[in-house]
Formats: sequence, C-alpha cells, structure tokens
Amino acid sequence: MATTLHTSNLALPLRHRGKVRDVYDLPPGADGRPRLLMVASDRLSAFDVVLPDPIPGKGEMLCQISNFWFGKTAHLMPNHLTGEDVASVLPPGTEAALYAKRAVVTKALKPLPVEAIARGYLIGSGWKDYQKTGQVCGIALPAGLRQAEQLPEPVFTPSTKAAVGDHDENVSFDAVVAAIGGELAERVRAATLAIYRFAAAYALERGIIIADTKLEFGLDADGTLVVMDEMLTPDSSRFWPADQYAVGISPPSYDKQYVRDYLETLPWNKTAPGPALPAEVIAVTRAKYAEALQRLAGLTVD
Repeated sequence: MATTLHTSNLALPLRHRGKVRDVYDLPPGADGRPRLLMVASDRLSAFDVVLPDPIPGKGEMLCQISNFWFGKTAHLMPNHLTGEDVASVLPPGTEAALYAKRAVVTKALKPLPVEAIARGYLIGSGWKDYQKTGQVCGIALPAGLRQAEQLPEPVFTPSTKAAVGDHDENVSFDAVVAAIGGELAERVRAATLAIYRFAAAYALERGIIIADTKLEFGLDADGTLVVMDEMLTPDSSRFWPADQYAVGISPPSYDKQYVRDYLETLPWNKTAPGPALPAEVIAVTRAKYAEALQRLAGLTVD
C-alpha cells in the first residue's frame, strides 16, 4: 500500500527542507565521502507555494519515476544515487516501510545555483514571455507561434533557484555564465538538452509528450558535473497525453498543471499560505501521477 507523509521527522541532522524534499546528512560512506538521505514527501507546491494538503503516495511516485530516469540516462550523465539500501541508514525505531519507496541515499554535492530548463513546446511562463517579447530567456523565436506549439528545436531556458516561498525567475544564458562561468554553463546547457531529447523521444513512444522539464546539477569533490535532486517527474515537467495534444490550448496533462489550473480559478494572490484543495482535486491529481508512472516506467502504486 502507498504511504502518506507530509513532513518527515527523522533523528538525523536536517540539512534542508524544500518544497517537496527533506534532506538529511548521513555519516560518510565507505569511500569517506559525505552522503545524504533525500526524502520525497507528499507535499505539493504550486506557483512556488507549498499547499497545505498532501497528495497521498505522491512522494513514492516521484522517487520511483526519478530513479527510473536516473537509470535510463546514466549513459548521458552521472547522477547522485549511491545505490545503497535506504533501510540500512534509517535511525533505529524508524518505520522503514514509510521511507522504502520515497527515499534515496545520495552523494552530497555542491549544487549549482541555477534551474536548468529545457523547453520543446511553447507553454507556461515561456508562452507568456513570448507573447510580450517574441523571446524566451533572451532567445528569439519565430513569429506567429501559438500556445503549446512545438519549437523548431528544444531550447535551454534557465531560471533562478528560488528559496521556499519565493518565485523562480527566467534568466538569460549570459546570467548563467555570470553565475557559474562559461565552460560550466556550456556543459549544463548541453547536458540538459541531451537528457531532454532522449527522454522526450522515449516518452513519445509511450504516448506522452514532455513539453518541458527542469533539471538540477551539482559538482562532486572531483569537479564532475552530476545531475541531482529529481529527474523528469510530474513535479518538474509538463507531461501531455499525445492523443489529446492540440496547438492553441493548454493541453490536459499528467502533472500538477491540473492543480495550477484549479488554483487559477480562485481569488488567491499566489503567496503563502496556499488554499486547501478539494478531495476531488487531490484524487484526480494522484491518479494523473500514477498514470504517468505506469506509462513511462511500467510501475504501479496501490
């Protein structure tokens, strides 16, 4: 049975509590290098605000689909997973079943201060930017494109990495160069687009369009670029059913766009605290996550 966890509380040093993930420090591994325990909660954030209601089992689904993609893309880019069993690092007395499918042991990396976003279709904030300027993150696009239209080529459209409660902001590639240096910025852009192209082709064979996705990267002690945090999940991507895709509208999706669309109908100013979600919205959102997991990875949740 799927578990429900809004906020973890483990007897380990808490390094960071994000919008969805709780990250704890672990003792160094056998190689002497620092490690982390990353727990995917069932919290849901929308418009960079954590909502009060959990989506039962969402953290398990996010963790499992990330693990699937980390494995699928290992030939393109090393990732943060150590492969160690989660139960082996949990404090005594912890309910292991609660964390078995929603937590991973990872390498402790130096995170890069940028959200690495690849867009293959014109939607969301990219569509809004294009309507105003004809550009996305400083990249000029052809005139006359419509909402949800596929771009001639996927583009790298980074954003800032906002703290909890703040909003990410689209930035230019030059801003990434200024933040992390030109050589590393080029590597991040190339890795982001390579992963997106590979995943988009794989997903399309399974009836899902990946409109865009956000990746995060870090550096290990040797300076190796490593993809981290989550990968190609419904929280970090827009997944559209290919058989319902149409240009000119915001297509139905397997991700939290369903929640965003609901929230847009409310008189809410998109600042904390977020509004409560009706039971129907919670149930439909959970079903969308579950269908994406089954279609892409062949995994089911109870």
